[in-house]
Amino acid sequence: MSLELREIHKHFGPVRANDGITLTVETGTLHGLLGENGAGKSTLMKVLSGFHSADSGEIVLDGKQIKLASPHDAIAAGIGMLHQDPLVFLPFSVIDNFVLGSPGAWRLDRRAAEIELNELCERYGFNFDAHTPVRLLTVGERQQLEIVRLLWLGARVLILDEPTTGISADQRSKLFATLKALAAEGMSVIFVSHKLEEVADLCQRVTVMTRGKVVGEAELPTPPERLVEMMFGQVIEIQDRSDVGLGVSHLELDSIQTASGLLSEEPISLDVKSGEVIGIAGMEGSGQDTFLRLCCGMRAPMKGTVAITGDDLTGKHYREFLNANVKYLPAGRLEEGLIEGLTITEHFVLTGQDTSFIIDWGAARKRAKELIDDYGIKGTENSTAESLSGGNQQRLLLAMLSEDLKVLLMEHPTRGLDIESADWVWEQLLARRQEGTAIVFASADLDELLRYSDRILVFFSGRIIGELDAAATNVDEIGLLIGGRSLGAEAAASS
Repeated sequence: MSLELREIHKHFGPVRANDGITLTVETGTLHGLLGENGAGKSTLMKVLSGFHSADSGEIVLDGKQIKLASPHDAIAAGIGMLHQDPLVFLPFSVIDNFVLGSPGAWRLDRRAAEIELNELCERYGFNFDAHTPVRLLTVGERQQLEIVRLLWLGARVLILDEPTTGISADQRSKLFATLKALAAEGMSVIFVSHKLEEVADLCQRVTVMTRGKVVGEAELPTPPERLVEMMFGQVIEIQDRSDVGLGVSHLELDSIQTASGLLSEEPISLDVKSGEVIGIAGMEGSGQDTFLRLCCGMRAPMKGTVAITGDDLTGKHYREFLNANVKYLPAGRLEEGLIEGLTITEHFVLTGQDTSFIIDWGAARKRAKELIDDYGIKGTENSTAESLSGGNQQRLLLAMLSEDLKVLLMEHPTRGLDIESADWVWEQLLARRQEGTAIVFASADLDELLRYSDRILVFFSGRIIGELDAAATNVDEIGLLIGGRSLGAEAAASS
């Protein structure tokens, strides 16, 4: 199906998310949609997939103008969207999720549906059991399930919104192979991303958006500097970190063990100094999130001790860790870090130091405006958390941090962020490091781990399989450990 978007406008109050977008996607092509966080990419795709109605403009499919008032209208027209977080029902089984939204009689032929599911999975190299609960699938497998469901429902235009967020390198390779196969079969694929290297690896043509407008298009391959300049108006230079002398111990774990199934039975010990940055690598579900929660009191160890600047806080509540200037920033910014429905001002009030009974809302709004300016948040003091892009949600979380932080724990600090936003985040974190904050962060981006860490801990099956000096290691060594192969065993095998 050939697809045209003509002069699409979509406003949210004073915010012009899409300001006259015109875009053409040819049949059987992989078309990249590139832009910084908040450029309007996701809004445009939600208009195309029926989740939003455009204020004005036309959608033309195979030469015929169509009206989309809902996702049901979109899939009926042959347009399906895979969201950044796959739309699955976790308590349901794979087959139950597969048949959701299917047209036809009131009673489904589940046996026939299961046969179709298995045929589609075999066709594209996917592998999961139809009766497995979806909550047991990885993010990558949930994406695969959503893709085959959309294909079964008749999608001929497939939209993927930041699909590589939260999946492993192997799952990314499988996803890209599937998308190339779909395009070869005549499907039109729109790949929404802020990652230049992914668009360059996958797509044949790219459209670049900035602040709700199309600012350029290009055939691929093309020099990445050209795309960066279109996105940001200038070439972005990633700042390397400077050396910092390490100070006293800020975080000490001594022989930590958890309940069965959370981490391995092997005890974990770690000493993190003031000004030190510890990176954590590992496949999804290898124990990184449990480990970080142990470090901040969100989980209590069965054995061992947790100390902050020499004070034993083992078994204490997260509130006690907060009082000791320990802060945890989760990967789920909106789900765990922020509160949906509350404004930026209200978030600053909740995390502020003012404990008076009466809130001075005038002063609170003034303070919010100052922090919005200081942290470059694209929003107003009355913007709600869910109205912000992922990059601006991360800026808000960083703006909410207290001044005198001893330990900062983070899951995927730059996940879903464009180059400029990610560089800005690390500029803030390295400034904290200069002030003596100890930083421990988990990331799936190996380049990020190598660039910013002093040491890298690699988790595998709930235990630390290796500890590496970031300055003396490389991507290959980290990759071996992530896969569960020790460096000693690899060396012995090669000899």
